[in-house]
Amino acid sequence: MKFDFTNALGENLLDGIKYEGIKGITGRLHAFLENFRQNPPGFVKVFKDSSHLEQILKVADKCKKFENFVLVGIGGSALGNQAVFGALFHPMWNSLPKNKRNGFPRFFVMDNVDPEHIASILDIVDPAESVFNIVSKSGSTSETMANYLVVRGILEARGLDPREHLVFTTDPNEGVLRKISIDENIPALEVPSNVGGRFSVLTAVGLLSGASTGVDVKKMLDGAQEEVDRFKNEDDTFKNPVLLNAAIHYLYSRGGKSISVMMPYSNALYTLADWYRQLWAESLGKEKSLTGETVNAGQTPIKSLGTIDQHSQVQLYMEGPNDKVITFLRVESFRRNLKIPVVHQDRKELSYLCNNEMKDLINYEQEATSLALLEHGRPNLTISFDSINETEIGRFFGYYELLVTAMGFLYNINTFDQPGVELGKQNTYALMNRKGYEAQKQHIEDVKKNLKIFKI
Repeated sequence: MKFDFTNALGENLLDGIKYEGIKGITGRLHAFLENFRQNPPGFVKVFKDSSHLEQILKVADKCKKFENFVLVGIGGSALGNQAVFGALFHPMWNSLPKNKRNGFPRFFVMDNVDPEHIASILDIVDPAESVFNIVSKSGSTSETMANYLVVRGILEARGLDPREHLVFTTDPNEGVLRKISIDENIPALEVPSNVGGRFSVLTAVGLLSGASTGVDVKKMLDGAQEEVDRFKNEDDTFKNPVLLNAAIHYLYSRGGKSISVMMPYSNALYTLADWYRQLWAESLGKEKSLTGETVNAGQTPIKSLGTIDQHSQVQLYMEGPNDKVITFLRVESFRRNLKIPVVHQDRKELSYLCNNEMKDLINYEQEATSLALLEHGRPNLTISFDSINETEIGRFFGYYELLVTAMGFLYNINTFDQPGVELGKQNTYALMNRKGYEAQKQHIEDVKKNLKIFKI
């Protein structure tokens, strides 16, 4: 990946963040870098864990024999898988005949608990020809466990052996899935105890589905490790893309730019923006600092798709509130290309397109939008992929996990917890009458009694 920060810096942008402003926080950036060198976070440690990878590949070999690989998970237990699949696979993969898929399974995700959505997957997936990967580190995620129970009920109703059709990915020691796997001898992979869900794409959480459907997951891990090495071996902030990007986003957010837009100019990279949204939002959206002060940190992440959203969102980005930092994702060498035929050459409205290539058109559109934003005083930067492959996708994951960790350090928050999510979970348990949550149920009733109801 290559990084172009030209249009994000104040030397080229009215009222933008200037070099001197970035230099003013280099001490804190270097403190983060040194702290990382001495005590790298858990997600980094799995990139070189060969035993971890060997176990995943062994299970994947068994999964490959099925017609369908169905991931049952949500949030960090699903978004990374979907990002890998969206980036690396034919968009119509599940509609291709098996020989066109080189014998690999189709891929489905049961994430939401929308009954119509789940039922539609079960309409076309034969359980006898499917392996279901149940992914929950805690084993207590309501949505995932509800979908697991639905799947388990179908397997039992069909007389199918759960040991043949289920794989758990969960905590090494704790939780109900770990207990069931031990009691019933169901295959189970480990989510490392020091890796949180949204950082887990390069663990068994995200790698099993990829390996089972033909992805070279070792290349993904190698790409992520290359980004780690690039980061930790460069002291100069202006040559270190993690430190420089962290400084840019942090300083702009402190200056009122509370929205971070990711805009890929490639359909294949759109699911990466989905993964990024969770990583950015859950990691940085914190009420309290590490010292207990109320800070309400974080930027709201938004995804857009070029060129489509040039015709729906860019008007706002260009002329609406100047509260955004925009990151473009660009591909230099597409895996497929189309040449525009020479038709209607006598019509000037169309002739300029003739004999050009689609890959050039989409990249010129990205460049044109970037420059137009610059002229309107809107900071933006561009990340370029040489091509879309396992190594580059691994680099992207590794880079953004490093970047969000650096941002959390600058905000002085806990990047790795998500207390704002927990209350909603507890309320759900209480409303569903889970044992042990009776007090929470009463609390909900008390809150509702004091509400002034307004329904139409």
